Amino acid sequence: MNATDAIQIAHAALIVILTISGPMLFTSLVIGVTIGLLQALTQIQEMTLTFVPKLFVMGFVLLMCLPMIGDALGNFMAQVSDRIVAG
Repeated sequence: MNATDAIQIAHAALIVILTISGPMLFTSLVIGVTIGLLQALTQIQEMTLTFVPKLFVMGFVLLMCLPMIGDALGNFMAQVSDRIVAG
């Protein structure tokens, strides 16, 4: 393995990380901003009010994204194993 291969694997790993974490982070951001806005408008300052909806919605998004996550991880593993065998 040379430096080019290592850089390509690192690039692919970063893409996989963004693919896996992106939908959940974006969902958490949207839910957090929405509930924060509702808390500011109604002046209800309850900590669990932001935690519980995020927990449920992120669990739902995780379940919906599991096929995409599995596919991304499988493709990455195939790419790394091809480099190991070819190297």
